[in-house]
Amino acid sequence: MFGRGLGDTYAVFLLPLERDFGWTRSQTTGVYSVYLLVHGFTAPMVGFVFDRVGPRWVYGAGLACIGGAFFLASGIASLWQFYAFIGGLVGIGVSLNGMVPASALLSRWFRERLSTAIGIAYSSFGLGTLLLVPLAQHLIAEYDWRGAYRVLGGALLVLAPLAMLLLPWRTFTAGSPAHRPGRARTGEGWTVRRALASPVYWGLTQVFFFTAAGMFCVLVQLVAFLIDAGFSPLTAASAYGAIGMMSAMSVMGSGFTSDRFGYRQVVSASFVGTASGMAILVLIAFAPAPWLLVLFVPVFGLCMGVRGPIVSSLASRYFAGPQVATIYGGIYAANAIGAACGSFAGGLLHDFTGGYKVNLVLALACIGIATTPFWTVRALREYR
Repeated sequence: MFGRGLGDTYAVFLLPLERDFGWTRSQTTGVYSVYLLVHGFTAPMVGFVFDRVGPRWVYGAGLACIGGAFFLASGIASLWQFYAFIGGLVGIGVSLNGMVPASALLSRWFRERLSTAIGIAYSSFGLGTLLLVPLAQHLIAEYDWRGAYRVLGGALLVLAPLAMLLLPWRTFTAGSPAHRPGRARTGEGWTVRRALASPVYWGLTQVFFFTAAGMFCVLVQLVAFLIDAGFSPLTAASAYGAIGMMSAMSVMGSGFTSDRFGYRQVVSASFVGTASGMAILVLIAFAPAPWLLVLFVPVFGLCMGVRGPIVSSLASRYFAGPQVATIYGGIYAANAIGAACGSFAGGLLHDFTGGYKVNLVLALACIGIATTPFWTVRALREYR
C-alpha cells in the first residue's frame, strides 16, 4: 500500500513544480517513464536480495529509500534532481515494497487460494493511491510542495526502523507449516537457470510486457482522448475515476474467480473484454456518443486489473522454491518495462499522427500478442 500509493503521489506535485520552475509538461511527466523503468529493471535484483536476506531488510530499505527520496526532493533546484530522486530513488523504493516480495511471502502461506490472496494484495495498490494521494494534496495546500515532501519523507524515515523492529518478520517469513522447506510440493527444485530455459517463464513475461504496453498506450492519454472526442473535462475525469474503481473491484475478485472457474478461462475472458473496450474507443474516435462511453467504462474497467494477480500467483506456484522471488522479479520487470514502452510509444504516435487511432490499433495488437501464451505454451495450457 505504501509503496505504490506513495509512488503515485508524484501526480499532485507536477503543477506546483511547473509553476515554480517553469518546466514543460513533457519534462515533468518524463519522470513517470523513468520511475517505471527503474521499478522494472530493479525488480529481479529485489527478488535476489529477498531470497538472501528476507523481508525485514527489503521492506525496511524500501520505506527508507522512499523517505530519503522525498526528503531530498524538498530541496531540489533543477530538473535532473527531480528525475534522480522521484524517478530513480522512488522507483527503487517501490520495487522493494512491491509485489515481488509480497508474492514470495504469500506463496509461503497459501497454495490452493494463492490467487485470491495475491488479488487482495494487489487491491492494496488502489487503497494506497486512494489514501495517500489526497493526503499529499492536502499537505501541499497547507505547507507548499517542499513542506509536503519534507513531512512525507520525515514520516517514512521514522516509520522504516519502527517497521523493521516491531513487525513479526520471523512469523511472516516462516509461512504455514504445510508450505515450509522440507514439506515442499512439486516445483521446489526451480532455480533461475532452469526457469530461464522454461517456456512458462517466457510465456508469462510475454503476457506481462504486452498487456502493460497495450494498456498504457491508451490509459495515459485516456482523459485527453475523451476530451478531444468532445466530452467535457468533468465527464472524462469521472469516466477515468469510474474505471479505476472498477479495476480495484476486478483485482479483488480476480483470485476468487480464477480459483472458481480456472485461470485460463478468466484471463481469456478479461482479454476479450479489454479488446472490446478498445474497439469501443475506436467507435468513439469516429462517432462520439454518450451511450458508447457508458458502455466502455464497465467493459474496460472490470477487465483491467484481472491479469496481474493471476500471473503473479501462477509464477509463485509454478516456480516454487528457494529462488522464487528472483524468478518472479524477472517476470514482473516485464510489466513495468512494457508500461514505460507503451506510454512512450503512445505519446510519440500522437505527436506524429495528431490523433489516437494508430495508438488504439497498436494497443489492440499488443493485447492480442499478450493473450497467446495461455493457448500456445503447453505447460500453461495444461497447468492446474
